[in-house]
Amino acid sequence: MPIFQELAKGLPGDVKISNIVDESLLEDAIAAGRLTPSLNRRVVDHILSAADSGAVAVLATCSSIGPAVEIASRLVDVPVLRIDEPMAAAAIESGTRIGVLATVASTLDPTVDLLRRCARGLGKDVELTPLLREAAFTAMRSGDGGRHDEIIGEALMDLAVDVDVIVLAQASMARVVAMLGGALSVPVFSSPGSGMARLASLLA
Repeated sequence: MPIFQELAKGLPGDVKISNIVDESLLEDAIAAGRLTPSLNRRVVDHILSAADSGAVAVLATCSSIGPAVEIASRLVDVPVLRIDEPMAAAAIESGTRIGVLATVASTLDPTVDLLRRCARGLGKDVELTPLLREAAFTAMRSGDGGRHDEIIGEALMDLAVDVDVIVLAQASMARVVAMLGGALSVPVFSSPGSGMARLASLLA
């Protein structure tokens, strides 16, 4: 939430933000290895609740629940946005060989699927290279942020050798890009900034 609270400062001044946080969604998706019917219903229920409470737009900030967000978008009369859609479009426009880095499979698969569909929509042929580093997520959960950053840094450098651009399936990895500075030879895309910018444009 702190990441998005900071980015929300770029929204029009009269916009009021209300957060719905369900920490168990990601945990349950990881445990199941996919979005189950029950998880889909829970995501849809949250979005319906937001719309019914008067929201003029809903932004879902987790890539793992993206497919459920698309289901919910067809059930309400207000815009429902995936945080990662603008990131995917920007990456497709920037290169044909795209690396996708994630630390949990439940986030990697929806991100890869989104990139494929976005490429088809833009009429572009792309080569996707998914890379999963679950050990980084394990380290983060155990409180070893340093080990997480080390694993992600190595993965980024490895990917950069063979791709034109890198997509981060999770925003938590963006800090490692900043730490690497100019060492990376390819652009790296993450979702929070571009997703919130799209929301700001919509609200304006």
